[in-house]
Amino acid sequence: MNRNKREKEYYSIDVGDSTFTVLKRYQNLRPIGSGAQGIVCSAYDHVLERNVAIKKLSRPFQNQTHAKRAYRELVLMKCVNHKNVRLVFLCLCLSMCVYLVMELMDANLCQVIQMELDHERLSYLLYQMLCGIKHLHAAGIIHRDLKPSNIVVKSDCTLKILDFGLARTAATGLLMTPYVVTRYYRAPEVILGMGYQANVDVWSVGCIMAEMVRGSVLFPGTDHIDQWNKVIEQLGTPSQEFMLKLNQSVRTYVENRPRYAGYSFEKLFPDVLFPADSDHNRLKASQARDLLSKMLVIDASKRISVDEALQHPYINVWFDPSEVEAPPPAITDKQLDEREHTVEEWKELIYKEVLDWEERTKNGVIRGQPASLAQVQQ
Repeated sequence: MNRNKREKEYYSIDVGDSTFTVLKRYQNLRPIGSGAQGIVCSAYDHVLERNVAIKKLSRPFQNQTHAKRAYRELVLMKCVNHKNVRLVFLCLCLSMCVYLVMELMDANLCQVIQMELDHERLSYLLYQMLCGIKHLHAAGIIHRDLKPSNIVVKSDCTLKILDFGLARTAATGLLMTPYVVTRYYRAPEVILGMGYQANVDVWSVGCIMAEMVRGSVLFPGTDHIDQWNKVIEQLGTPSQEFMLKLNQSVRTYVENRPRYAGYSFEKLFPDVLFPADSDHNRLKASQARDLLSKMLVIDASKRISVDEALQHPYINVWFDPSEVEAPPPAITDKQLDEREHTVEEWKELIYKEVLDWEERTKNGVIRGQPASLAQVQQ
């Protein structure tokens, strides 16, 4: 298809503070969210005859870091295949912009947190989060940025995880860098620069669960140091065994902080915060509180794993092997996180990914979902 013909298939429209240039099949664009990774709007797809979400990645070619992040998100979102991880139908690469066309959900978890949830809905949402995380962990993908704003739900209580711009693949023994994850949901090992592995995401789920129960953020730190103070004020100063795992300068700081006894989980999460105990599934506040106490553990070596959380009585009422043991993503780029390129090289790699997307959707489906050919313009 020549350039002029392609250009006739697109139009530009201002959405909020940004200009979207999209295929004419997408109409009625409305802004629905924004963040560090990009701007998202809703639209009606006249080909699929359904509402979709279109995400415009934030300045993907501004520098090498942005370009690498865009490439990583593209690769990871293309290879995941789980009902609790958001599906991308189609990808567009237009000059200096990259767009992802995704299924549209009804709300993000920030809105759900303000609702009164019974135990069935609360535990089912947590179960789906854990299933999606397990699917990612099975391929060595650590999300690193789990928070209510990047977990979306539908009115039927189905849940999906999104945004992989900060996700990375884990290598055995590799200490992860501490610069990511929205502050409120940062695990202690991230705050203290200890490096981390997969169950860093479990702490984030615990913080999200606590917020769903309380209706407010559990550890609302104003900065890096205040975040740590909020954690120890409520959970107590960690043991000497934990202190010995810190590097010397961090240990000196932590040991010089006032010592806190912390509060029991019964006091942090009294029965009055929970919905009434469930007769149908025998779900109780005591079970929810026990799960919280196992996820919100400062020492990651003593924190519950995703597999253990899925077997917890508050969660396993929903256990379905086809969801829990779904085949892991097949990541074709084994050097995904080690790659270093110029912006132009990243742009070429992203363009090739989009072309591959077009090839995969020639039969009208991508991972079992309806889609059309990706229209690509350099």
